[in-house]
Amino acid sequence: MQPSEIESILRAALSLDEIHASGDGGHYQVIVVSDLFAGMSRVKKQQAVYGPLAEHIASNAIHALSIKAFTPDEWKREKKFIMPS
Repeated sequence: MQPSEIESILRAALSLDEIHASGDGGHYQVIVVSDLFAGMSRVKKQQAVYGPLAEHIASNAIHALSIKAFTPDEWKREKKFIMPS
């Protein structure tokens, strides 16, 4: 599975402002940004992202997935620490 496929699946399932996926060999990292995450706990945010990818996780196409989910305001603060310039 390619990171672009993960991005496509998540874009189709969730209302996202931004998505950044990377990784290979079954190990992936995603950063997702959406107002959808406002008021959600970290666990609920991760569950929202895992849901659309569940069949790919079950089939082991995705073996490990690191998720960082932010609201747009959180992303404005955190982006400078996470994304290289």
